Amino acid sequence: MTKAGLAFSVVFSTLAGYLLAVEDFQQIDYLKLLMLAVGGYCMVGASNAYNQIIEKDLDAKMDRTSKRPIASGRVSKNNAFILATALTIVGLVILYIVSPKTAMFGAISIFLYTSVYTPLKPLTPLAVFVGAFPGAIPFMLGWVAHTDQFGIEAGTLFLIQFFWQFPHFWALGWFLFNDYEKGGFYLLPTRKKDKKTALQVILYCVWLIIASLLPATGFTGRLYLSPIAAVLVLLAGLWMLYGGIQLYRKQTDKSAKTLMLISVTYITLIQIIFILDKFLR
Repeated sequence: MTKAGLAFSVVFSTLAGYLLAVEDFQQIDYLKLLMLAVGGYCMVGASNAYNQIIEKDLDAKMDRTSKRPIASGRVSKNNAFILATALTIVGLVILYIVSPKTAMFGAISIFLYTSVYTPLKPLTPLAVFVGAFPGAIPFMLGWVAHTDQFGIEAGTLFLIQFFWQFPHFWALGWFLFNDYEKGGFYLLPTRKKDKKTALQVILYCVWLIIASLLPATGFTGRLYLSPIAAVLVLLAGLWMLYGGIQLYRKQTDKSAKTLMLISVTYITLIQIIFILDKFLR
């Protein structure tokens, strides 16, 4: 119900943001790091549970979601709501102890995901744009957790994960188009698997590369990339851009799935590069 795989990847982004915020290893508060992980997992788990409650009937129509606990009837909507609410409360309390601003952004994330993004999904492809906001919060949440401030550094981390989500979700929406169609979801920007959609994928890959390289310019405060790390980030971005270009050229489900897998690897890879660059230089 909490989609553990997805939740752990989100928690990893949050912890990566925290590690980028500390000055050195001596500054790491391991209790705060643990609380951030638990609180973050609770918030993501709650969002996923609320999402499944709202989309119960639509999930039952799609192959990839029909076996989810609520859609399949293994868990009642009432029990799921109790779990989701408990996770929300526990998560917010833990994040508030970490820092008030962390709890605030956590609350904004769960509100946008459940109350705006989820209801919009069957109505308009713009839901992906709305969903990119709560989806971009985790990476910068770790920075805010350590500093209790939202500045240029946290904003840059937010921007990176914001632009990343478009090629990622459009690739997913492309190769799962027929299944999404069963549930009434048309998440591609043109509602079709066409060159215009693929062109937008390429455009957002370019924006992603630019956003990811901003720390190398020296204009993002304490968030900085060395020249060597910047080259590695650029190469990772060009790899993702290549995946987008292949989707534009071939327009096949296979090329879309390849791009989706590249995107998952990319976001984790650059976070690791950012962290290693910080502590090894």
